[in-house]
Amino acid sequence: MNLTRTILFYFFILVLPPSYAQQAEEIIKTGNDLYRKGEYEKASGEFQKVSTDQRAKFNYGNALYKQNKKDEAAAVYDGLSTIENKPELRSQSFYNKGVILSGRQKLEESIEAYKNTLRLDPDDIQARENLQKALLELNKKQPPKKVENKKTPQQKPPPKPKMNRKQAEQKLKQLQQKEKETQQRMQKKSPSGPLQIKDW
Repeated sequence: MNLTRTILFYFFILVLPPSYAQQAEEIIKTGNDLYRKGEYEKASGEFQKVSTDQRAKFNYGNALYKQNKKDEAAAVYDGLSTIENKPELRSQSFYNKGVILSGRQKLEESIEAYKNTLRLDPDDIQARENLQKALLELNKKQPPKKVENKKTPQQKPPPKPKMNRKQAEQKLKQLQQKEKETQQRMQKKSPSGPLQIKDW
């Protein structure tokens, strides 16, 4: 009797996960199809069926955003941005949260969200552009304060960089080139265009 239970237990462990995974894939696909058709409420219902799947959660956040439930979507992105072993998912979650915060004129918070995106994915052009837009908007609202000439206590010199001069010059040239390209793209784009979230 005990042996039969053990065999059945291992049978279910070995058989159930693949069928659940297949079912989850089908549900996510159905949700994605509904999302593409603009049926965001139905799509969010599908994604909720497999709420333990991180991709489904991300897509659920996007469906909430499209339904103008931005606070709920931001909460979903907050939860996903803490998942340590998924840097791409974290990056996209920070990005989408930044879009929501920018739309709400919470510029300082959106700037931090875009910075977190770039820490995880330094090549994310959209995050870099949105970060610059948010910084420019913040500077318009809060002009830089004048720095008073007060004597500051002696500070320790910063630690010496571990790269040589040639490497530092190359890195500087690369950063300047990226900045130039970003500025050119921003000039070509409409400065008042709406920010878009990233889909899966």
